[in-house]
Amino acid sequence: MDALVMCGGQGSRLEFEGEKPQYEIAGQPMIDRVIDALEASTVDQVSAVGSPQVPETRAHVDIPVIEGTGDGYVADLSLALEQVEQPVLTLGADLPLLDGPAIDWVLDAYDTGSAMVAVPVERKTELGVSIDSTSEYQGTIVTPTGVNVVGDPEPEDTLMTTDPKFAVNVNRPRDAWIATVLAGSNGPR
Repeated sequence: MDALVMCGGQGSRLEFEGEKPQYEIAGQPMIDRVIDALEASTVDQVSAVGSPQVPETRAHVDIPVIEGTGDGYVADLSLALEQVEQPVLTLGADLPLLDGPAIDWVLDAYDTGSAMVAVPVERKTELGVSIDSTSEYQGTIVTPTGVNVVGDPEPEDTLMTTDPKFAVNVNRPRDAWIATVLAGSNGPR
């Protein structure tokens, strides 16, 4: 299965003057950490989905880049999905704790259709990271991680995990600090 790394957002919630994918966690840009994780997994081909808002990121990555319009995540993802074979793994560049085995867990757990990886809200609260949206899955309030497998519309599945590698999306300064601590550094950069 191929993978698309979504890296076209502005990252205004992070309060960072640079491009969000270039934000460093434990001394390494988040986009590099995500690409390294994908390359350590059994994913076949990795492409980035950029936008006009991230020219430095587009120039920085050493993988194919699909140009998005910059009109938002959904618009850029829709455009990218027209250019790749499905099913395809999609994930944000703001998941710096992912590693090859975590990504392989998704690929192994995926069956058919489409799947969303979710974390219980309780787990994100325990970790102290931000929560932007919630839904209910089998009696548990969950939040999406930003990792999905996009395939046929049906069936839709939810893959639930409590693994902090999926739970820490870096959207705000506190998220960045927590990711840095969990990545083994002494503090945020």
